[in-house]
Amino acid sequence: MPKSTNQKLKILYLMRILLTQTDENNLLSVNELISKLAAYDIKAERKTIYDDIEALRQFGIDVVMEKSKSFGYYVAERDFELPELKLLADAVQASKFITERKSKTLIKKLENLTSTHNAGKLRRQVYIQNRVKNMNESIYYSVDTLHGAISEGKKISFKYSDYNIKKERVFRRGGERYVVSPVVLEWSEGYYYLIAHSDDREGLTHYRVDRMSGTEKLDENRSLISDNFDLAEYSKKVFGMYGGEELDVKLRVSNKLAGVVIDRFGKDVRMIPDGKDCFTVRVNVALSPVFYGWLFQFGELCEVVSPQKLKDELKTQAKKFLNRL
Repeated sequence: MPKSTNQKLKILYLMRILLTQTDENNLLSVNELISKLAAYDIKAERKTIYDDIEALRQFGIDVVMEKSKSFGYYVAERDFELPELKLLADAVQASKFITERKSKTLIKKLENLTSTHNAGKLRRQVYIQNRVKNMNESIYYSVDTLHGAISEGKKISFKYSDYNIKKERVFRRGGERYVVSPVVLEWSEGYYYLIAHSDDREGLTHYRVDRMSGTEKLDENRSLISDNFDLAEYSKKVFGMYGGEELDVKLRVSNKLAGVVIDRFGKDVRMIPDGKDCFTVRVNVALSPVFYGWLFQFGELCEVVSPQKLKDELKTQAKKFLNRL
């Protein structure tokens, strides 16, 4: 009887079966492996199964034989453990810049990195429908183009847009293309941002990548960027990727907010005790609506000591807010 074409692929199908259908709680005996191979029109004997499993071990697949409870084989160590896959799935579903459809596609691919039994557990923890997800699927191509331009030191051009109340995209500048020198991509508050230098503006500007479209890498070299640029330090100054005038600010903060200050400005921030229940801290921040909102949020527990310019601005912002009520 001639061998089937699939017979040449026996060890590959065996590897697939072990990777997708076994884990430490789901073992397959030799007879079960033979039966599952038969479903692929592959004939196998016990001895060849033993030999193939040994070959897979030498190849690097961690096939373990369990004898204590029920005799059988399973794949133990994998590239990703289930808790790691759950973390990745959480990151995908929580990301606002990834659309709902793409989120499901990515999580489905993550499921392929574990057994079908554990994939079911992964699916049960995914709740996407009620999350705020973005509508722009071109972000994948934009991110790839941006990485390429940054690594090659080239300028980029793109159109930038917002949405109106009809959920229609409205391009800024009447659809005129922006030309900037990309510096770095930053993931903040669930969104991807491009930090870039524009020749017609001073300092750095931030662009939501999901609002960019038609992103193109240009042949023109980007403007020179300081080698001393520190993204981590820069991010401490900028709230919600809103740029603005930078000020050296002194705050008097309740001890209850020590964790909040560390989360925002890092562990290196110097906190000086001021009385029994408070401390003072000096930070360099970029003034923005998000920063004002941060201060208002902790108004009873955090006050501005200096500069006077910021204190006056906060009073102005507070009046505007009260006038809207």
